[in-house]
Amino acid sequence: MTTYLLRPEFFQNQNYFQEVIASNMQNNYYWSDEWSESFYVRLAQLGFISTTYDTPEGLILLPELQFEYGVLDFEDLHISKKVQQLLKKKNYVFSLNSRFYEVLEGFGKHHKYNWLKGEYCELLKRLYEHKSEHENFELISVELVCKDTQKLVAAELGYVIGATYTSLSGFTCKEKSYANYGTLQLVLLARYLQKKGFAFWNLGHPHMAYKKRLGCKVLTRKEFLRRWQRATKCYVC
Repeated sequence: MTTYLLRPEFFQNQNYFQEVIASNMQNNYYWSDEWSESFYVRLAQLGFISTTYDTPEGLILLPELQFEYGVLDFEDLHISKKVQQLLKKKNYVFSLNSRFYEVLEGFGKHHKYNWLKGEYCELLKRLYEHKSEHENFELISVELVCKDTQKLVAAELGYVIGATYTSLSGFTCKEKSYANYGTLQLVLLARYLQKKGFAFWNLGHPHMAYKKRLGCKVLTRKEFLRRWQRATKCYVC
């Protein structure tokens, strides 16, 4: 499988995305050395989820238009008995954008392999700091803090486009005293999104066990893009 280059000017042709990329079910990964905010936002609006890849020449952006997507419809949310117990204890504070930079730094501390680094990390900082400059895109951090210790015990980064939320990456403390707090953060976020009237939660790759336990369903690219374009109002590329 070939990984093709993407450049901002490719999308000046309104038909390029649908005819060359979305309809091509032989390819899902693309690459770029473009780190501009506008390019990243446009990719996200089209349904790409971007990570990174290390090459001998340096870090590159790795946008993926997935073959399948994990989507959570909030009526399908499953809350385990252990998480229900944590909800009753209320020994936590759930927030958005209260510890953005701490969350960003946390990926390197909690993940052995961290793709969220270098130019990508700097790009996310700019997107967060310039949030008012980007139409129909907002980068957010999600935090779960222990009331007793004020420790950040679970968190994630993602973005809002239209009536959708997309997860990028997350982490949770591995200490035994914080068991199931990662799932608690997901449940609290799902409840928040539902209360705010979001259409669905885009969880990205669908086949991780925790996503299935949460209640996500698997959509093909075609099914996902149909729902995505309707909920994000991003029809034209």
